[in-house]
Amino acid sequence: MLVGYARTSTADQVAGLETQVAALKKSGCKKIFSEQVSSVAKRVQLEAALDFIREGDALVVTKLDRLARSMADFLGIEKATAEKGASVRILDLHLDTGSATSRLTLNLFASVAQFEREVMLERQREGIAKAKAEGKYKGRAPTARAKSAEVIAKFKAHERPSSIARSTGIGRASVYRILNSAGLIGEANTS
Repeated sequence: MLVGYARTSTADQVAGLETQVAALKKSGCKKIFSEQVSSVAKRVQLEAALDFIREGDALVVTKLDRLARSMADFLGIEKATAEKGASVRILDLHLDTGSATSRLTLNLFASVAQFEREVMLERQREGIAKAKAEGKYKGRAPTARAKSAEVIAKFKAHERPSSIARSTGIGRASVYRILNSAGLIGEANTS
C-alpha cells in the first residue's frame, strides 16, 4: 500500500498542502496523513503514518524537505520504515529506498540539502549581525512589554494576575515581571 504524508510549516500554506495531497493521490496513495506544523515541532501525523505502515508499504512524500529537517532526521525515519519492511518514496526525486542505489542517492541528496540549510542559516546570522552593527536590526518587539500600561492599570483595578494574563494574551510570568519592575509586587510573589 502507498501511504502518503504531506506537511507545510504554517497554517497559512493551505494551497501548498492541497497541492501535496493532490500529488499524493495522483501517485496512488490509498491513505494520506497531513499536517500543518513546523518540522522542528512534534509531527503527530508523521508519527501516525510511521505507526500505520506495514511490511511492503511505501511512505510517499512529494519532496524530501516535507519529510525530514536534517540528514539525521531522514535517517531515523528511513530506519523506522525499513524496520517495518517498508520503504520511503520521494516523488520529485523519483527515488524509493527499496533499492540500494536509491538509498545511496537519497543519502547524497539529504546531505546536500542539510549543507544548503546550514549555509543559509550561517548567512542569515551574518546578515543579522551586520544589520545590528549598522543599527538597522532591532529584533522583534517584545509583546508583553508593549502591554505594560494595560497590565498595570488592570492590577490597580484589583484584577488578579492570572486574569490579566488571560485578558491581555500574555503569559502569567510576564504579568508578574511587569508588576515587579513597576514596583507593585515583590520578587517573592512571582512564583
